Amino acid sequence: MSVPNPPLDALMIAAQSGDEAAYRTLLKALSSALRGYFARRLGGDAAVEDLVQDTLIAIHERRATYDPQRPFAAWFFAIARYKLVDHLRAARRSATTPVEDIEDMAGADEELSTAARLDLERLLDALPQRSRDIVRTVKIEGESVAEAAQRSGLSPIAIRVLLHRAVKAMSAKAGNSRS
Repeated sequence: MSVPNPPLDALMIAAQSGDEAAYRTLLKALSSALRGYFARRLGGDAAVEDLVQDTLIAIHERRATYDPQRPFAAWFFAIARYKLVDHLRAARRSATTPVEDIEDMAGADEELSTAARLDLERLLDALPQRSRDIVRTVKIEGESVAEAAQRSGLSPIAIRVLLHRAVKAMSAKAGNSRS
């Protein structure tokens, strides 16, 4: 029976505290995740390995900026996404793809990682049931405010207010509080 790996955020926190073994384990796990992330978006592009290395270097250089109170997956995938967008911009400079479409390409085939999904679920679980249902229905499933209002029996304005308050609460819990 194998021992389960610690969550990535726990490995990063240990690495920030100087635990070299945790840092090696973290980099190995991130390498694997990055290869899959970039391969899904670039297919057989030979640049996948270069992007993995560039992203690991960026993570190494920015590791002190990770706030343990915030979701690690969001921090990690933001760095990876920026590296991918930079790569696509550089690769498309002479191609016919408009720069505006590069953002769409970077997000195409987007699958939430297990860690990101857990971060989202943790934030949703902190909300009252009605707010949680509205966020899932409107923001995740893509139902319109009018449809959610009709189904719930609330007014569209009430749905918007509940949605706004729920998103604000989730942002504050994630450490991204906005006024």
